[in-house]
Amino acid sequence: MQNPLVSILIPFKNTDQYLAECLESIINQTYTNWELIIVDDHSTDTSYQYVKSVAAIDSRITLLKNEGFGIIAALKLAYAYSKGEFITRMDSDDIMHTSKLETLATKLLSHGKNHLATGLVHYFSEDGISDGYRKYENWLNKLTRTGTNYSEIYKECVIPSPCWMVYKTDLAAVNAFNTSRYPEDYDLAFRFYEAGYKIIPCENQVHLNLHY
Repeated sequence: MQNPLVSILIPFKNTDQYLAECLESIINQTYTNWELIIVDDHSTDTSYQYVKSVAAIDSRITLLKNEGFGIIAALKLAYAYSKGEFITRMDSDDIMHTSKLETLATKLLSHGKNHLATGLVHYFSEDGISDGYRKYENWLNKLTRTGTNYSEIYKECVIPSPCWMVYKTDLAAVNAFNTSRYPEDYDLAFRFYEAGYKIIPCENQVHLNLHY
């Protein structure tokens, strides 16, 4: 099996209470050929210091400071530093299933370019998830199991922002992370749709998404 480098892009701001679990879930991946480009978006808590301490003992982690402001500028910066053949996203307050990178990379290798790998998600919160979020989770996962996400793209964002993986060349082709009109996740879903990238069906839960 090929073992292409996977670049993980993470913007973060004031998430020190979640970063330890997030980074641990990345470091413990079964797929080990990854690099993490993580960008501090002007945090005022201890987030930057914590990530710096972890990066000091794992050379796969590159810590940067946002040169602009906001998630789009942070993602652009992370993307500019990425070296991987595959690109994926992560939020600093979420958790990867141990086999997330392996699952998504294997699917991309099997299907080739012009495909989008994603997987099932689970939304969680310390205070519990509302009925609305649970319905969204069930709806989204039903689409992902069959790869029919685009069929309902005008209803809601059909591709969770931290739960996809594509070839870097395919991401470049859609001019990703260049929106000021829509939320970046919805904008990117439409760019993938317009480009005709096929979504690979997936039955595996790969991502735990925190909602406040």
